[in-house]
Amino acid sequence: MRGKKSLNGNGMDAPDVIIIGAGIAGASLGYELSLTHRVLMLEREAHPGMHATGRSAAIFSEIYGNAIVRGLSRASRSFLFDPPAGFASAPLVGPRATLFIAPRDQIPSLHAMRGDADVIAGTRPMTAVEAVACVPILRPDYVMEALFESGASDIDVNGLHQGFLSGFKARGSALVCNVNIERLKREGMFWVVQTPGVRYQAPVIVNAAGAWADEVARLAHVPSAGIQPKRRTVVLVDAPQEHDIRNWPLVIDADETFYFKPDAGRILLTPADETPTPPCDAHPDEMDMALAVERFETATTMTVRRIVHKWAGLRSFAPDRTPVVGFAPRVQGFFWLAGQGGYGMQTSSAMARCAAALIRGEDLPEDIKAQGVSTQAISPARFATART
Repeated sequence: MRGKKSLNGNGMDAPDVIIIGAGIAGASLGYELSLTHRVLMLEREAHPGMHATGRSAAIFSEIYGNAIVRGLSRASRSFLFDPPAGFASAPLVGPRATLFIAPRDQIPSLHAMRGDADVIAGTRPMTAVEAVACVPILRPDYVMEALFESGASDIDVNGLHQGFLSGFKARGSALVCNVNIERLKREGMFWVVQTPGVRYQAPVIVNAAGAWADEVARLAHVPSAGIQPKRRTVVLVDAPQEHDIRNWPLVIDADETFYFKPDAGRILLTPADETPTPPCDAHPDEMDMALAVERFETATTMTVRRIVHKWAGLRSFAPDRTPVVGFAPRVQGFFWLAGQGGYGMQTSSAMARCAAALIRGEDLPEDIKAQGVSTQAISPARFATART
């Protein structure tokens, strides 16, 4: 490192682990891992969480996602609902039930949801009449059946993310923003991260780069995990003046072609689009905005007069829609923490504990294994096996 500015001259001893990405994945892992390791987090943007994390309309739902995602969510519940003392200045969650609705052609999808024991345990069926009583703007001739999850909640995304980052820093680890990685290479026992004028190194590198995860892997000459960023467009519209919407649930159709929920006195709605896109600073699509409004108006008695605000974010998925957590096969010290999709907030605590355990050379925590999550199910090795 002679002739280059090193981390040693930047206020911290040489780290044990470098995490690339300071969104919810990197921040939560940094929080957990800094209990036992010296951790350096590198972020390409001026501030952490500018992309998927900062644009998440997160909700905690134990029936959202595939079986592994649901298991990780259940294992994260205790942290989100009862965080450690001093982690946050306000509750991380607030009441927000979910209501899955089915028009006639989606009744089979709703019934299929109830084929899983954990979904049955966490929900109760609702008649169309009950669903409309719960959300009075729903059209009685649109909703045929419904499923109600009372144990869901809104998540304070900023509170959760900042809690992880603050705890990470308080434990003596460091975050560096505005980092442009030019080269990522294994040299002897270390991964070397070369940036303009600064060279960082550590035995372990964690790829928590979200939508850019496969780009980071290519930079390191590590086989891709097939992480695909997908754009989701969101709009805010005015709420009906004749209704108090504060306690309405999040409403989503069984096929997830749209959803809406109360948001700061207005209604947030999306067509639940998943448009494959290169990693980028996502912007809302006009066609998707129109679809959101059309589907919302089809399901409700409302007419949208104006769009108050609009934005888009990227949700990144592995091919099987299960997160990728573990060391890359046959590549020493390169660790994947990617593919959280739209579930990164609600799975963050359990996912971070899984990743920290694997980096330490330990087995997954018992409470997480008890939820049906295994090392094999989340390992990047599953893609290497598929390619052979």
